[in-house]
Amino acid sequence: MARPARTTDTTPPEFSEKEFYLDEFRGHTLVIAVGAAQLKKAAAGETLAGVIRDLIKNDTRVVVLVDAGSDAEDTRRGLSRRLEPLFREDVTGTLPHLRSRSARAAVFGTVGDGETLSAAALAKMWAVLRRTPVFVGVVPCEPERLPDYAQRLASRLRVHKLVVVEDQGGVADGNGTQISFMDGDMLDALLHQGEAESTGLAHRRASLEAVGHALDSGVEAVNLCTLEGLARELFTYEGSGTLFTHEDYCRVARLGVDDFEEVERLIERGQREGFLKLRTPEEIAQIVLYGFGATIGAHHLAGICALVTEPYEAVNAGEVVALYTITRFKGEGVGGKLIDRVVNEARAEGLAYLFAVTTERRAQLFFERSGFVRVEPSDVPAAKWENYDAQRLASVFVYRLSLGET
Repeated sequence: MARPARTTDTTPPEFSEKEFYLDEFRGHTLVIAVGAAQLKKAAAGETLAGVIRDLIKNDTRVVVLVDAGSDAEDTRRGLSRRLEPLFREDVTGTLPHLRSRSARAAVFGTVGDGETLSAAALAKMWAVLRRTPVFVGVVPCEPERLPDYAQRLASRLRVHKLVVVEDQGGVADGNGTQISFMDGDMLDALLHQGEAESTGLAHRRASLEAVGHALDSGVEAVNLCTLEGLARELFTYEGSGTLFTHEDYCRVARLGVDDFEEVERLIERGQREGFLKLRTPEEIAQIVLYGFGATIGAHHLAGICALVTEPYEAVNAGEVVALYTITRFKGEGVGGKLIDRVVNEARAEGLAYLFAVTTERRAQLFFERSGFVRVEPSDVPAAKWENYDAQRLASVFVYRLSLGET
């Protein structure tokens, strides 16, 4: 995985969510399915073209599928007229083969008959993709059929990611709250007979079934979002829709050396947001060496947490430090999975208790929900307070969890 060269400056580089995701997509193929009606909205073309430009300049191959009803050729010509000029911006200098108008117009074509995914259709698509990293394919099908056709194409090509763009965006629960992530089991439960209907999602069953088929066929991840939120869904942790993965959406494991730079960026972000205290490079090194990471899907580092024991060996205690989860993952149980792993690790090491120190109200509530009890600073190891900032000490809240017999 390519990363910027390190300098002698020990300050972590400025955190860039977009660069992180672009790095993940580099060298892969994404399929984006978007309805023709959506592309007729004001600024829709600029929105889609902007995302495509960012991806293909990043050495990412993009296949866009658009439904066309019964008049595929007319739709193809209309898309070419609206989108071709937009590819010219910021692209031709990076991709010389797209400098000519005829070369850019050649990325627009039709795909099969809207029903079968023939070898001829795939060969026609590949003929374009051999020369340029983008193909806009018009599918002769009705809008409701597009997600299924897109998943069959994505599955056949075993692409890295499928994005289904719909006006309704991601999936919401019964209270109307956006669900950021769903794994295969959650999706299967939703698609169980009657479940989608009881949660008001009957009209989206076809799209959700297409998502499930894509995951079952080997597509790593599927995103469901609006066109307006497409860039936010692809390039930010916050996201705008729902990300689907086949396995449990969150796995917690010890951090490895390849995670260290990303962990430094997450810590810097948490410090900037005020959720984590400022730490020296030496303290950050301790976190990454003794920390755990929660990973979403195959690549997304969603949160971090560390168990520090060395300063407290004399009293057989451990401290939970640098517990931080990215905005999008709040409410998805990521923090709970991290703390469960730390508690299990502490028990395995035979520790008598864990403690945590925070000034942040949300963290206080989290520790209380996790079984920690608020105590006085004197109820945790004295070593914690050696050279501790007096002003911060006056505002901290201390929590403790006994690890005795359960």
